[in-house]
Amino acid sequence: MRAYYFDNLPGDQRLDHDSGTPVDLEYLRRLGLFLLTIPLDTVWEPEIDQIAKQQGYKFRDIMDITKHGLGDHFESSLKMYFTEHMHDEKEIRYILSGSGFWDIREYQTEEWIRIEVVPGDFLIIPPGIYHRFTLGQSNEIKALRLTKEIPNYNSHARGLETDGSSARGQYLDSLKEILVV
Repeated sequence: MRAYYFDNLPGDQRLDHDSGTPVDLEYLRRLGLFLLTIPLDTVWEPEIDQIAKQQGYKFRDIMDITKHGLGDHFESSLKMYFTEHMHDEKEIRYILSGSGFWDIREYQTEEWIRIEVVPGDFLIIPPGIYHRFTLGQSNEIKALRLTKEIPNYNSHARGLETDGSSARGQYLDSLKEILVV
């Protein structure tokens, strides 16, 4: 897993768009993200089971973002995932195959921080953080999703209503200590 500032240059969103300015993963952890690599060539299931038990995640399914998996909805789904949004719940993924990018909106600067994920990467994005997702150049990704209950994958596009939501407010409150200028 690696992270860097997005270059904001035009072109295919599935390209790296690496500005050349890396972002330390520890900084992302301070922003509330949980980042871990659990290699697929190890016995990874017990470690995922332990995290799920500790966090109360009871439901699992496989996210299959491939042309085969999404069929006629592939292109429209990619467009939807790449629209800036947030969730009321944590977004939890363990990457099984393929690659992708989660772009996280840095609160104070409004810059995009791009997080590249590959098989074995595990991430939790907190509720209330603006982000977007796209595939990598492999044009496919499969990931294990974890949720506390039967999943509700509703997202909320960025706007005045989401800016004022309780999930956004709680997220911003969590940043107060680390964003002291």
